[in-house]
Amino acid sequence: MTLLMAACFLSIVAIAQENEQETFMNTEYNKWSIEFGGGFVKPSSPFANGYNVQGIAPYQASVGVRYMMNEKFGLRTNFGYASLSEEEGSLPFETSYYRATLEGVANVGNMLEFSEWTNTFGLLFHAGGGYSVINHEAPLELDEKDTTFNIVLGITPQIKISEKIAFYADFSLIPNVGMERSWDGTEIIQTSNRRIDDGLLYNVSAGFNIYLGSNEKHADWYSEESTLKSKIEELEDRLAKVETDLIDSDQDGVPDYLDREPNTASGVAVNSKGIAVDTNNNGIPDELEPSLDQRYVNESDYVKNQGGGLNVKELLNKGYVNVYFKFNSTTPETYSLEAINYLITYMNENPGATAELIGYADEIGDPTYNQNLSERRANKVKEILVASGVAEGRLTVTGNGEDASVEKSSAPARQLVRRVTFKLN
Repeated sequence: MTLLMAACFLSIVAIAQENEQETFMNTEYNKWSIEFGGGFVKPSSPFANGYNVQGIAPYQASVGVRYMMNEKFGLRTNFGYASLSEEEGSLPFETSYYRATLEGVANVGNMLEFSEWTNTFGLLFHAGGGYSVINHEAPLELDEKDTTFNIVLGITPQIKISEKIAFYADFSLIPNVGMERSWDGTEIIQTSNRRIDDGLLYNVSAGFNIYLGSNEKHADWYSEESTLKSKIEELEDRLAKVETDLIDSDQDGVPDYLDREPNTASGVAVNSKGIAVDTNNNGIPDELEPSLDQRYVNESDYVKNQGGGLNVKELLNKGYVNVYFKFNSTTPETYSLEAINYLITYMNENPGATAELIGYADEIGDPTYNQNLSERRANKVKEILVASGVAEGRLTVTGNGEDASVEKSSAPARQLVRRVTFKLN
């Protein structure tokens, strides 16, 4: 057993040193802790005739300091005290037991990846050795103390209370090698009478680990894989946000998060803020003006219903005045409100007149959908006219669907057919 325990200690230390070289610069977790515990101890043989401890000794206490070289391996030094005395049916005796150990520690919880299913429960294994002093105080008060080497082998389940405190329970075997007297101190152990379990203590304790350091976690609860996974998820979230920010809904070359005019007409030039270039500040994008001039009547062309030139009715009926719309929208362009105003003025000046509102859409998308869209555009213009005082009974609505009279591949040309025209009677 002694050889097995020594081998365990040396293995832990060797692996810990190897891993320490790999993680020497790791400052993502705390490495130091102190522990305070207490509990009971059960001594095995040897006892002189008439002396024994049938149950468990009254109490034992320990204090220790631990340093984790990485999240799986570390070292600790521990100091313990136990009071051994008789129980019912035994001759009286009193012995004090002191020990100091240096042990290797293995974080079994991290090795078995407990973090995949819990962040509360942990498990440590420790093995090592040290020096013990046994002071026999009664019935014989001996000046010379019994000194031995000890070996420690134990497991320590833990429950995390916070990032700085954990509750633990420890179960350890502590063989004391080379005891000269029995636990009661009244008998010298003869070599020929030694047993394999001579000097063995069963140590049961509970207490608290206090974690030291400024990092959020201690090595007991740190998982490199979990941390890397969290960092990857964080980077994925940040990348997803960047991708979302870079979406350009109106395809004007300016991402939505910077775009102050998110529904710019397709194909027109914009500035760095995504606003259509309008040099003369007339509300019409510069690139659309040449095309609109072919169909859109300006103010100087407006002639009332009197002699000379085209009258208002002819301008409206022949398509010089139209209401234009953004792509897939039923909201008129701002600059088209003047066209609606022409019709309102005409209808007010000619109370007997009626008007047919004819809607169109471009060829992008499903024809059935575009048919419905053209009708909704005409109805939108009708709503504005009625709200402006034109009697609803004087207005009819027609949806003519897609207008294929322009090149489908030309964005400015498609802008011209997304419209509502008028037919006056």
